[in-house]
Amino acid sequence: MPPAPQARGPLRWEDWIGAAVMLLLAAITFANVIARYFTDQSFAWTEEISISLMVILTMVAASAAVARDRHIRIEAFFERGTPQRRRVLALVSAAATVVGFLVLTVLAARFAYDDYRFDVTSPGIGVPQWWYSVWLPVLSAAIAFRGAQVFWRKWQGRA
Repeated sequence: MPPAPQARGPLRWEDWIGAAVMLLLAAITFANVIARYFTDQSFAWTEEISISLMVILTMVAASAAVARDRHIRIEAFFERGTPQRRRVLALVSAAATVVGFLVLTVLAARFAYDDYRFDVTSPGIGVPQWWYSVWLPVLSAAIAFRGAQVFWRKWQGRA
C-alpha cells in the first residue's frame, strides 16, 4: 500500500480538533466516574454532551481519512487494476464522496434549521437542540471539501 499523502499546514485541522474533542470527552467521562464513585450520583448532562462529542469526533475523523485518501474501499479490487483503471476508480470514489456529503450537508442543514425554527430542546438538559445538530452540516461540508481536494489531486495526477 502506498504511503498516505501528508497533510500540510491548514490541512491538519482535523488532527487538532480530534485531539481536543478526545481530551474533552475523556475529561467529562473522568469527572462523571469520580462523581459517581464518591456520591453514587452521576452528572445528568454528561451522556448528552458525550454523544454529541462522539458524533463530532466521528465526522472529524472521517474528514481526516478523506483528506489522506484512507477511506474504506475494496483494496483487492482496486490494486489489481491497471494504473488507468486505478485512476478512474479513484476519481469515481472521490466524486461519490463529494456528492454524498454534499447531499448530507443539505439534509443536515435542513434538520438543524428545523431544530432552530421550532425551538426544539434537548431531552436531557433542555438546551437548544440545534447546538448539537448544527455540527453535522458543517462537518459534512468539510468532508465534501476534502473529497473535492482529493478529486483535484487525482485529476491532476499528483496522488
